[in-house]
Amino acid sequence: MSEQQDLFTAVANMWKGFRVTFRQMRKPRVTTQYPKEFREKPQRFHGRHVLNRYDDGMEKCIGCELCAGVCPAKCIYVRGADNPIDDPVSPGERYGYVYEINMLRCIFCALCVEACPTEAITMTHLFEMSTTNRQDAIYTKDELLVQPDGTPNHMFDEDHLADFGELAAADGWMRATSPQGRADFSGVPGWTPSAGVGLRPAEQGQSGTEPEGEDA
Repeated sequence: MSEQQDLFTAVANMWKGFRVTFRQMRKPRVTTQYPKEFREKPQRFHGRHVLNRYDDGMEKCIGCELCAGVCPAKCIYVRGADNPIDDPVSPGERYGYVYEINMLRCIFCALCVEACPTEAITMTHLFEMSTTNRQDAIYTKDELLVQPDGTPNHMFDEDHLADFGELAAADGWMRATSPQGRADFSGVPGWTPSAGVGLRPAEQGQSGTEPEGEDA
C-alpha cells in the first residue's frame, strides 16, 4: 500500500510541475534572443566610455587629469600636452595626449564622468567588451575617441550593431543637468553640443513634470 501511495504522490507532484509549465506557456515571452535582439537599456546605463568631440570636430578633453585623480580603481591614465599653435587639437591650452582606461580594473562608477569639467568623457550603451587578451582590455585614445561625426569606435564592425541602434544610442548620457540637485535646472540643457548629435535635449526630473513657468 505504501508503494502505491508513493507512486500516487510522485505522479501528483509531477502534474503540479506541469501545471506551472503550462501556465507560463500561455504568457508572452520575455527572453531576449541575444545577439539577434538587443534589449532597450536605461538612459543612464553605465556602459563603455567614450571621449567626445565638439560639434566642430575638436576634442573636448583638455588633459586636466581630473578623471584619473577621482577614479577609485586607479584605472585611468592621462597625460596632457600643449596644444600646437598652428593646428590645435582642443579649444584649450592643452589636450589629452595620452588617454588609457584599463577595463579590467574599471568598476563603472561614472565618477570620471562627474569630475570632467568639459564633458569630454561619458559612458555609452555599448557593453560588448569580451576579450581573450588582457592587453586588448586596455582602451587607448584611439579606441575611446569618437570619430569626427560622433560615431564611437568599437571592437566589433559597425554593421554588426547598425540594425539594433546600439551605435546610435551610444551618445554619452551623463551630464551636469541639475547642480546640487536643484529642481530649477530641470529641463534646462547644462552641457555643450557634441559632434554628430548637436545639443541634446535636457533631462527631466524624476517626476517627469516641467519646471514652473514653462509650458508642459
